[in-house]
Amino acid sequence: MAALLGLVVLLGLAAVRAAPVDGHVIGIWPVGAATGVLVLAPRRHAPALLGVVLALALLTLSLSARPAGVVVGYTATIGLETWLVSRVLLGGAEGPWRLRADRDLRRYLGACLLGGLVGLVGGALTSAVTGFGDPGFVGLALGASHLASQLVLTPLWSRLPTHGPLARRPERVLQWVAVLVLAPAVLAPTMFPSVVFVLVPLLVWSALRVSPREALAQLVVVLGVAVALTTAGRGPFADVPVLLDLPRDVRSVLLAAYAATCALIVVPLLLRVGESVEAARAAAAERDTLGRIVQSATGMAIIGADRQGRITLFNPGAERLLGWSAREAAGLSTQVLHTAEQVSAKAHELEVDDDFASVSARMLEPDMAGADMGFVRKDGTERTHSMTLGRITDEAGRVLGYVSTSEDVTDRVAAEEALRDALARMQEVDAVKDAFVSSVSHELRTPITSIQGYLELLGDGSFGDLTAQQRSAVAKVAANSERLLILIDDLLTLSRVQESGLGLEDKVLDLVAVVRAGCAVVSPGGERAGVPIGVEVPDVPVPFLGDRDMLERVVINLVGNAVKFTPRGGRVEVTLRCHEQGSTITVADTGIGIPLAEQDRLFSRFFRSSLAQAQAIPGSGLGLSIAHSVVAQHGGTLRAESEPGAGTTFVVELPSMV
Repeated sequence: MAALLGLVVLLGLAAVRAAPVDGHVIGIWPVGAATGVLVLAPRRHAPALLGVVLALALLTLSLSARPAGVVVGYTATIGLETWLVSRVLLGGAEGPWRLRADRDLRRYLGACLLGGLVGLVGGALTSAVTGFGDPGFVGLALGASHLASQLVLTPLWSRLPTHGPLARRPERVLQWVAVLVLAPAVLAPTMFPSVVFVLVPLLVWSALRVSPREALAQLVVVLGVAVALTTAGRGPFADVPVLLDLPRDVRSVLLAAYAATCALIVVPLLLRVGESVEAARAAAAERDTLGRIVQSATGMAIIGADRQGRITLFNPGAERLLGWSAREAAGLSTQVLHTAEQVSAKAHELEVDDDFASVSARMLEPDMAGADMGFVRKDGTERTHSMTLGRITDEAGRVLGYVSTSEDVTDRVAAEEALRDALARMQEVDAVKDAFVSSVSHELRTPITSIQGYLELLGDGSFGDLTAQQRSAVAKVAANSERLLILIDDLLTLSRVQESGLGLEDKVLDLVAVVRAGCAVVSPGGERAGVPIGVEVPDVPVPFLGDRDMLERVVINLVGNAVKFTPRGGRVEVTLRCHEQGSTITVADTGIGIPLAEQDRLFSRFFRSSLAQAQAIPGSGLGLSIAHSVVAQHGGTLRAESEPGAGTTFVVELPSMV
């Protein structure tokens, strides 16, 4: 900080010395260096350092032989400008400040313009109040010099782009030699003012090829030579006022304009170079990362191609899966990876023209990601890959090439085909079995019905009187015949469900009557088994559109099961409830229950729980399956809640009529 304050003193004295004695302004006072003092200092020290800057400005300006009022006015202008510019540069935060991106450049330019405006207004007001010189010209001169000082010096205190020089040492040496030789040679002549802009291409060269600090250093050297020669009365900036009979203060305006022009060329350019270098570094890092990912993906084929479909990328995964080396595949058309038969088969599947281009165009569409495609290895072996094909585009959307990722799924596809074949055979066997059961059931129904008829004749004595023992035997045969007939009826009903549905006859019915009728059928058996059946239904009819016989069968099956699986002394409760969504029939018992692990198979055909089998409770395992199908075809649901030893509750949910 002390060194920077010392620099302010030295440059301030140089500016005062450069000002003509008979002029009204001073040279380019280092207000940009004074701003750097506040930018680099901790914020808590800024007020004290601002006082130091004011003291140094007052000290140096008092040596300029200007009136005291003018010195005070210029000093106040410098203090106000230094404070405002530093606050704008830092944006209210702690220093140091960055000058690396476009937003930093906008803040830099805005702050420098603000500094020039403060210098212009302060100079004009000072001139107007003190009567020292023309206010307009003094304001212009002071504003221009302060703007140039801020533009040239404030970047020196910033954090510039971090890239090093792009040029090698010989080129950098050549640049410095050119600066040190050409700057005096160009800025010394007095008759050719426009020749000073010959140095601009040299400064542009340095901004493009060397580090930001070095480019700013060369800019400072050029402007330092210009200031030194002008102070010595040499060069176009010192000579033009004499030639054109203008006030000598004009030379400070011209010198400031030249310095500002050079800074406005160099600073934005070196920032743009820094952004380009950073972008190139990021792109290179991303490219390296992507390259490592591609090279490490040995289980996946990643293939890149140019716009003409020639292979440009063939990763190790592609080499392993397809048998080609990357060197062999480079430059080949991607069409060599597919046989004509594979392309034709895919074209037929996708319903596009039978050519490689049409298939490729369809595979590029988003919905085709992960589609199967035939590939051929170098040795001629045909494989199936799950493939995704995409375009590579630039920022303007122009297609640069294509990339595909794929993995070999031949074994998976073969397994899926085998599974489909096995499933088809199982379905065929199942259909044959169902047809056999239906046919046998039809064939058994007639003889069993005949047997029941003759049993009735035997029972009523049509063939003579029977002894008590004979009547008992006939009764047992009749009971077993009835069981067989019920089983056959269940099988025939199940067959109808599987083949074409139940063919329900939908009519408006009363669910109250359905529940009462179903329970009435089962009640005698419940009384004999010592399991009473409680029925709770609404006092008013509950209309429903459906098949009465089939719904009664649902009630009979559910209540019959409840009675059958409930030990003597238990109870079965049947409830019908109405609600806005429809009706609910609940059948709850206090029976043996169903193991939790078996409940998901409860409505499967021929399923009987392990508890039922352990207790030798008879049954076909078809009743619940039929009930579930009937309820489903009425648009409802059937579910069960059970716990072993605590009973089972079946719930039938039926939709409303509306």
